[in-house]
Amino acid sequence: MPALPDTNRTILITGANGYIASWIVGSLLKKGYIVRAAVRNESRGQQLIDTYRSYGSKLQLYPVGNMQSEGAWDEAVKGVDAIMHTAAQVDLNTVEPADIIEPAVEGVLNILKSTLQYGSSVKRFIYTSTCAAIIDTSEDILTVTEADWNDKRIKEVEEKGKDAHGLTKYSASKTLAEKGIGSVIQSLPSGFSPVIAFWQFYEQHRSEVQWDVVVLNPPWVFGPNAHKIIRPDELNESNRFWFNAVVKGDVFGASPETSPGHGWVDARDVAEAHVLALESPKAGGERIILCAGSPFVWQDFSNPGGKAFRTITFASNKSKELLGLEYRTMEETTRDILRGLE
Repeated sequence: MPALPDTNRTILITGANGYIASWIVGSLLKKGYIVRAAVRNESRGQQLIDTYRSYGSKLQLYPVGNMQSEGAWDEAVKGVDAIMHTAAQVDLNTVEPADIIEPAVEGVLNILKSTLQYGSSVKRFIYTSTCAAIIDTSEDILTVTEADWNDKRIKEVEEKGKDAHGLTKYSASKTLAEKGIGSVIQSLPSGFSPVIAFWQFYEQHRSEVQWDVVVLNPPWVFGPNAHKIIRPDELNESNRFWFNAVVKGDVFGASPETSPGHGWVDARDVAEAHVLALESPKAGGERIILCAGSPFVWQDFSNPGGKAFRTITFASNKSKELLGLEYRTMEETTRDILRGLE
């Protein structure tokens, strides 16, 4: 399917006040797009208005209330040319698996259902997933691609229930939200029934719609904030973890010299990838890893020239070949995070 023919188009972005989404909003506005920024309420979007005030009416706040409720997106999807679904729940302290899995799956399905029924002008739907739906950690040396899925975390949650690690539950929720539950396992603790999710829904209804899809899978996302912050405690969750590991030398009480991280990417590159995915005809129907560097030990950010042992390599060739994306270096990202705190 062809990409959008010009930038005088309206793009709906969900969870628009989020860390990554705030950068996406700016990237879209700079290209000339009209941004319908969906937020839970207007107060959540005030930071966007303050940051991008110079764009005037090009930025439109769109309060939707409870994003998890069925029909919440019915009006928001009307009249837009593309949708970028970035809204997601990140809670590593959830006890019951269903409490993180259900919102993840239903959040995706709700906006897909609304787009199917009311999004007659939509040309492309971009879903911001994560590399946690592909793999999180590994003791083996391997290369992972877009064909891989983090099914082992789903199985682990199925077996351990609420005793599974918080990160395991999160990884399972993201895998299930993108891939679908029915195709992987038969049941989950807490009575959560198997349902379809993103890819299954699209395949079931692709003959009925005029839009195609792109899924973007970033790993750890670091970098400066789109808005001015003053103190480290104002950082978003991933950057706060980065600050504690790199600046304070504390990775949950372990040393950054030996504690493994994951793949990583700069938030500004993730934002640029969303715009490129919107405009690239070749991106339609693709799942694309966004990774600037394969897994690291946290000390790498303090000493980017070091050569720590790697177990996982993320194949990021699709992002370069289909999107033409160029990644910032670890040095640039580190410098700009710290400058943002000056």
